[in-house]
Amino acid sequence: MTNVEVKTVAKHYGGTPVLTDITCHFAEGSFTSLLGPSGSGKTTLLRIIAGFVAPDHGNVAIGGKDVTHTPVRARNIGMVFQSYALFPHMNVNQNVGFGLARRGIRGSAARDKIARALEMVRLPDFGARSPKQLSGGQRQRVALARAIVTEPTVLLLDEPLSALDRRLRQEMQVELVRIQRESGLTTIFVTHDQEEALSLSDRVAILDRGEIIQSGRPAEVYERPRTRFAAEFLGDSNFMSGTVRDRTIVLEDGQRIATGFDLPSDGEHATVAVRPEKMTIIGGHDPASDGENQLSARVTNVIYAGPALTYTLQGVDGTTLKVFAQNRDGRPRETGETVTLVWKAADTVPIEA
Repeated sequence: MTNVEVKTVAKHYGGTPVLTDITCHFAEGSFTSLLGPSGSGKTTLLRIIAGFVAPDHGNVAIGGKDVTHTPVRARNIGMVFQSYALFPHMNVNQNVGFGLARRGIRGSAARDKIARALEMVRLPDFGARSPKQLSGGQRQRVALARAIVTEPTVLLLDEPLSALDRRLRQEMQVELVRIQRESGLTTIFVTHDQEEALSLSDRVAILDRGEIIQSGRPAEVYERPRTRFAAEFLGDSNFMSGTVRDRTIVLEDGQRIATGFDLPSDGEHATVAVRPEKMTIIGGHDPASDGENQLSARVTNVIYAGPALTYTLQGVDGTTLKVFAQNRDGRPRETGETVTLVWKAADTVPIEA
C-alpha cells in the first residue's frame, strides 16, 4: 500500500530548476533512501513532502489524502534534522514531549508516551538531563525520540548522521534500522553516503540534477545501474566501450567483451560497466574459465590496506581500470606487472553512455 505519493512535482529557485517533474511513491512501512550529490534536489524533495517548501506545481499525498497545501503541523509527519535542533533550555523529557504539548497531550498520557519513546531509543534514564550533558549520538537519539513520540504517519530524516564520527555513525545506523523495524514507520532518509543508503534501505532512489534517474531495491540498483552516473555514484565501476558484433562488444584493441544482457544491433556503439570487485586477477597468461571475459592489463598502482587491496590498471587501449581484491596469498601484484583480468559475462552490464 502506498503511503506517500509525489506526482509531477517541480521546484525552481530564481529561475534555476531544482526538481523537474518528480513522480515517485513510498510504500507503507518501507525505508527509502534518497541518494545523490549536493544540489541534486533530495533535501528539497524531502522538505516538499514535509510541507516546509511549496512546489511550483505537482501534488503530494500522504495516506491517500492530498496534502499539497496542508500546513506542516497538520501533516502528521516526524522529522529529524542534521543539526539535531534540540531546545537547549529544555531537558530531554521536555524536548521529546514538545510535539505532544502542541497537540494538547499532557499529564500522564504525555509521560507514558515520552517514556516509551525514550525506551525505544535506549535512553530510558536520560529524561532529566539537558542537551549539553549528552554526547552527539545521544542528542541524535533524543531528536529521533521527539520525532516518533507523536506516532507520525511518515518519518523524514535529513542526513541525521552526517555530524557523527564514524563509530557513532555506524552504531546509529544499526539503531535506525531497529527502530524503523519495530515502529513500522514509513521512513524517507536523505543521504549522500552510498554505503549508508545500501545498508539501511529497502529501496534506494538516486537523484541527479533534479530528477530520479533510477530507483529500486539496493541490490537491484547496485548490480544493474542504468546510467553511467548511477554506476559511478553508487560505488565504483569500470567502463568499456566498443562496437557491437555477434552479440559481443569489440574494443578498439580488438578484444571482445561478452555480456549476459541484450545489446544494440551489430555495428552500433555500446558501453558496459563492471564493478571492481567482480574482476579477478589471475596472472599474466593464465587461461580464463568458460563463460568468462578476460582482458590483458598492466598494474599501475597498488593500495595495500591489510585484508584488502585496490589495484589500478591500464588496459591495452589505455583504459583505466580498478580491481578490488582480498589479500589471500599475502603477495600483492607488483606495479608494472602485466596480468589478466577475468570476470563473468553476467557481471557485464550495458548502460546508457
